Amino acid sequence: MNGSLAAFQDAFVAALYDSSDAASDALAGLQAQPGFAVYRNTLIKGCVDALRANFPTVERLVGAEWFAAAAARHARQAPPVSGSLLEYGATFPAFLQAFEPAGDLPYLVGVAQLDRLWLEVFGAAQQPILAVAALASQSPATLARQALRPRAAVRWQWFAELPVYSIWSCNREAREVPDALCWQGEGALLSRHAGAIGWQPLERAGCAFLDACASGLDLEQASAAALAIDPELDFTDLLGRLLAAGAFTAVVAPAQPA
Repeated sequence: MNGSLAAFQDAFVAALYDSSDAASDALAGLQAQPGFAVYRNTLIKGCVDALRANFPTVERLVGAEWFAAAAARHARQAPPVSGSLLEYGATFPAFLQAFEPAGDLPYLVGVAQLDRLWLEVFGAAQQPILAVAALASQSPATLARQALRPRAAVRWQWFAELPVYSIWSCNREAREVPDALCWQGEGALLSRHAGAIGWQPLERAGCAFLDACASGLDLEQASAAALAIDPELDFTDLLGRLLAAGAFTAVVAPAQPA
């Protein structure tokens, strides 16, 4: 690409997302035209609308006006890099972490992360769900040396100290958050099956187990990681809940160390 053309294109994109009065020499005449401001505002509005669609729970918590102001600022700092606006907003939770007006809402970043995980589950590739029979057909000794592979359409996360899952799920489902909400850490599991996305709470040990499975550890090692977090964990119950949620796609040989 011609260097002068590339420089002009870079300046043009920068001007679109910069609402200041400063104009580059190359674009001074263009920025002075009323239509340029209209185009810029339309572009920013498109970004705000995309973020509104991608983070509905955040908007429900903070209100439309607050959200629009935050989303517009984010759009100017981090414009889309893909033609698919479904993917837009990967850095929005991190933006909220540093956004001073969000300082009084410490759970907001976690809520944004769960909205983002919902999007990832929605857009993930479809994979078959591991049948319980595939586990029952193996001896305990053999199964212990196998690894459970999480499905692409499954996400999980632990939120230390804050009841992020309760706040997110109540607002996502348009329910009132309980007055007696217990302010302690919570985890969440999201999964998609047959076109529907479901979610449920998941204890810290369950998140640790899925982390271990995702890293390629065998079932014995992954269960040990979970029990190290909670020695009183009913592992049979945990595994049953994860299988019912369709968390796994296959039983495979464990990953070999590099």
